[in-house]
Amino acid sequence: MPEKMYKRVFENNRKWAEEHLSGDEDFFENLAKGQSPEFLYIGCSDSRVPATHVMGLDPGQAFVHRNIANVVPNTDQNVHSVIQYAVDHLMVEHIVVCGHYGCGGVAAAMQSDDLGLLNGWLREIRDVYRLHADELNAIEDEEARYKRLIEINVLEQCNNVLKTSWVQKQWLRRKGPIVHGWVFDISTGLLKDLDFPHEKAMEKIREIYHLDV
Repeated sequence: MPEKMYKRVFENNRKWAEEHLSGDEDFFENLAKGQSPEFLYIGCSDSRVPATHVMGLDPGQAFVHRNIANVVPNTDQNVHSVIQYAVDHLMVEHIVVCGHYGCGGVAAAMQSDDLGLLNGWLREIRDVYRLHADELNAIEDEEARYKRLIEINVLEQCNNVLKTSWVQKQWLRRKGPIVHGWVFDISTGLLKDLDFPHEKAMEKIREIYHLDV
């Protein structure tokens, strides 16, 4: 069975390529010339949330970075390298931080289990809980509290994106990119815009995290 699935991937890939060529015979030739995506998408690694599929975008339209629970830690050179490249070189117009309901990473952060190497990563989410403990602890329903933490985590990661010098620099130069916070509902297949207030958040962030850029 695993071998059949493995072989099926290549058959699916052939069909996928043929479908694109049937609509545009130069599709892949043009794609190979370079990329100029409008979006940087920072999402969760969860296999149920295929980034460009849920956005309805074609290859080349979104630069994608994924990790457990869609976090943007200050110490993670991977995500910061992605942000810098997307902002300074690809000149993306939008940065999206997208979480999803049913996130295992957020669920694990709400527990007290020792998960070894994951402990440091999950602490990023636990810090979010600590910052918003009054609001979260006031929610009696555990499922509702869980969903709200998923949303708040997205919004705090949006703030972390704004703290970077690359985003601040480009915002001062060209009023872009705009940072957005979304949540994907796996049970409906729909995206929810959390209406992250980019400009107000940028002003507030720069009161403390102002960088000479």
